[in-house]
Amino acid sequence: MSEAQAFRGIEEFSQGNTFIHNLDPRAKIVTTIVFSVVTAMSNSIITAAGALIFPLVLIVSARIDIRKVLGRLYIVNVFILFLWIFLPVTFPGDVIYAVGPVKIHREGLFYALLITLKSNAIVLTVIALLGTSPIFTLVHALSHLWIPDKLVHLFFFCFRYIHVINDEYRRLQQAMKIRGFQPGTNMHTYRTYAYLVGILLVRSFDRAERIVAAMKCRGFKGKFYILNNYEMKHRDYLVAASGLAFSAILLVVK
Repeated sequence: MSEAQAFRGIEEFSQGNTFIHNLDPRAKIVTTIVFSVVTAMSNSIITAAGALIFPLVLIVSARIDIRKVLGRLYIVNVFILFLWIFLPVTFPGDVIYAVGPVKIHREGLFYALLITLKSNAIVLTVIALLGTSPIFTLVHALSHLWIPDKLVHLFFFCFRYIHVINDEYRRLQQAMKIRGFQPGTNMHTYRTYAYLVGILLVRSFDRAERIVAAMKCRGFKGKFYILNNYEMKHRDYLVAASGLAFSAILLVVK
């Protein structure tokens, strides 16, 4: 996979020309953070379910392909499925059903549902607001929001080179298969994967040193200079105010 293809795959929701896509990224970041924190603090099923309204309206307004959104939600909910398996039988509370020694508790089901609703609301908001802006635009906006330069650089380089590390991992994995490696539950498998992780770390470190040297040769001194300034427009203030007002409502009724 080429670098351009990797970027298009990660930024597939940023391709569009709706007013959601064209919002000031600073407004998107602030709104997403406030909404996510308020939603995560909610302890009510009704509030958590109501939190889904805001991102769903944004996704419809941005005209994002619902099938792609469902694909992202599927990945998230696969992990949440484990909560539905373990929380009802491990969280103490009122027993509503029992099969032998296995008891299903009401509180466990409550928290599994609560976490599901909150997680999906936050992920949908991230897709609708942050996902509709290119990563480099978001990095630029973080600098405008006075985020420390080191954190901005860390975020930028993680995105910029994560696919490079993934390509390196795939090459090493392919080399193992060519040499006849078959994974199993034995010490040889564990040792081989430990070597794989070690080699991946060493090669990542070597590449990082080459990147740093190349940047220093080009005059990099630890700071990305901002050449373009953003300007908030009326629609930016309107969407940001709507998101913050909705978050305030959730905070009050939680």
